[in-house]
Amino acid sequence: MINVVLLSAGGQQGNPMVSFLMMGAIILVFWMFMIRPQAKKAKEQKKFIENMQKGDKIVTIAGIHGTINKINEDGTIQLEVSPGSYLKIEKAAISQEMTAAINKATVAKV
Repeated sequence: MINVVLLSAGGQQGNPMVSFLMMGAIILVFWMFMIRPQAKKAKEQKKFIENMQKGDKIVTIAGIHGTINKINEDGTIQLEVSPGSYLKIEKAAISQEMTAAINKATVAKV
């Protein structure tokens, strides 16, 4: 027969204030490294989309390169992908990172 001894942590109870402080520290770290950077990136993306104008060279999330031909009132843009060839896309489909990278590479070549 095997004797099983169960140890209970009920005899030792820590300070509840320490538990609350640790929980607060975990929430603070989570906010600093996860939520705040995403909110900042979303704010920059929104500002980038609001400041677009006709003639800007952009790249979509799907990787389509083109020049803005017309900005429509319904939240879409008319993108010229080659002379005389146009696509109607949502403003939200524009990639800020890829557009910045392609424009930076173009400026470096000049």
